[in-house]
Amino acid sequence: MHEIDIILTLAGALTAALIFGLSAQKLGLSPIVGYLAAGVAVGPFTPGFVAQTAVASQFAELGVVLLMFGVGINLHVRELLAVRRVALPGAAAGMLAATVAGALAARAFGWSPLASVVYGLALAVTSTVVLLRVFGDASLMHTPVGHVAVGWLLVEDLFVVLVVVLLPIVAKGATDAGALVLAVGLAVGKLAALAAFTLVVGRRAIPSLLAFIAKTGSRELFTLTVLVMAIGVAVGAAKLFGASMALGAFLAGLVVGQSQFAARAASDALPLRDAFAVVFFVATGMLLDPARVWPTLPLTLATTAVVLTAKPIAAGAVAIIARKPVAMALALALGLGQIGEFSFVLASLGRSLGALPEAATQALVMTAIVTITANPFLVRLAKRRERSEPEPAPAPAYRAIVVGCGPIGKSLVRLLVESDVAPTVVELNETTARELADASRPEILELAGARDADTLFFTSSASAEACVRAARALNPKMLILARAAYASETGALERAGASEVVSAETELALAFTERLLQRLGASAEQLDHERARVRGEVHQ
Repeated sequence: MHEIDIILTLAGALTAALIFGLSAQKLGLSPIVGYLAAGVAVGPFTPGFVAQTAVASQFAELGVVLLMFGVGINLHVRELLAVRRVALPGAAAGMLAATVAGALAARAFGWSPLASVVYGLALAVTSTVVLLRVFGDASLMHTPVGHVAVGWLLVEDLFVVLVVVLLPIVAKGATDAGALVLAVGLAVGKLAALAAFTLVVGRRAIPSLLAFIAKTGSRELFTLTVLVMAIGVAVGAAKLFGASMALGAFLAGLVVGQSQFAARAASDALPLRDAFAVVFFVATGMLLDPARVWPTLPLTLATTAVVLTAKPIAAGAVAIIARKPVAMALALALGLGQIGEFSFVLASLGRSLGALPEAATQALVMTAIVTITANPFLVRLAKRRERSEPEPAPAPAYRAIVVGCGPIGKSLVRLLVESDVAPTVVELNETTARELADASRPEILELAGARDADTLFFTSSASAEACVRAARALNPKMLILARAAYASETGALERAGASEVVSAETELALAFTERLLQRLGASAEQLDHERARVRGEVHQ
């Protein structure tokens, strides 16, 4: 039966995640809580079906890779540079605070100095999956606080790489300063080489390859190319440059995000990313041994207190010192109050070197489950605080989306801009759709901002019903004005969710009729009556 362990693990993990996640949703909890509970249910320490922990961990790592690839696509270098004055000192201060507090807590339990420091380092690293998932659910990813959070995660990622390089040297008792400096220099050199190779060589090679594949017209080949780039660069970063796969995937996404294929690549990676991100939470829950909860409870409580206070306080303080809004500082601080995948990486390394006791792993797992469960509620609390604060500046401009940029769309865009409305344009022309995106896909509309938009103008006749239906599902309150090429299409578009449909046939007939009636001396009331009558006939 070993040959189907992978299939059984994936099927069992996803099925349990669906059942427990749906139950959590019905109870008003975050689905993440259900995913963690699903992990406990299919883990090796509870009766019934047992998923393979090692296999689930590999799938979880794939989720991290795809998640960071998606983040790279949607983030630009200039946005990272804009937040460096908060992300760099903030991440350094937060990690230092968590490491010191964690080490002191471990020393209180009688651990050795080395074990205490290693434990503190494990508490200094935030879960990438959790932060991005929670911020995404709270619509914070494309805001200043989301950009700071991504920059913060990258700094922590680099920190993990250095710790992984240095910890074996320190654990062996090496005190030679030259050896330490050499190890740090080698690690930094490899990271710089990875960044240079990806951003310089990849900037030319990756868009060219995507353009070549797009010309084939095959959606499957394009999706396959995107996955090869994300996973291939991630693996190359780990094997050739000694970096984490998450960092490699982020750099690959950063290059793709600067090309004309960004939206399409993001939409192709989205389904797999979400599925494997769920497996990450299941894999975390699988590590919990219920029989060890009570014996390690004091250590777990102390660890949880450190995670929920040390780094969040430091993060909030740095943000306030940098003159950021209180709501932003609060959201960032609360979002960082959890641990996850890299904490377990450091703990596993510490145990393999004989630096950490067995109790450390269980305390970390319990702390991860508690903080990951609490994190969505805490971030939502910060989001409500942000909404309750008075706006320091005028409200953002009226948000509109224009689907289709043909002659009608171009005229509409010009009129909207002249009226101080900044529209987001999604092109549906058949000759360019392969290079851009299909607006009938919900993920494309979501990337265009449909969840928060006030109005959607659908000027294209392609995929009309599917696009309107997808837009209405994303935003029930949005005004959707759709164009129908023929009067017979009006009813179908309205049933799909269009607020109002403009038929080219009907409007042309009305225009001709109005011109004639005006020449014959018809009054405004007569013209209005004729418009209502004709449009009523169309709806019958």
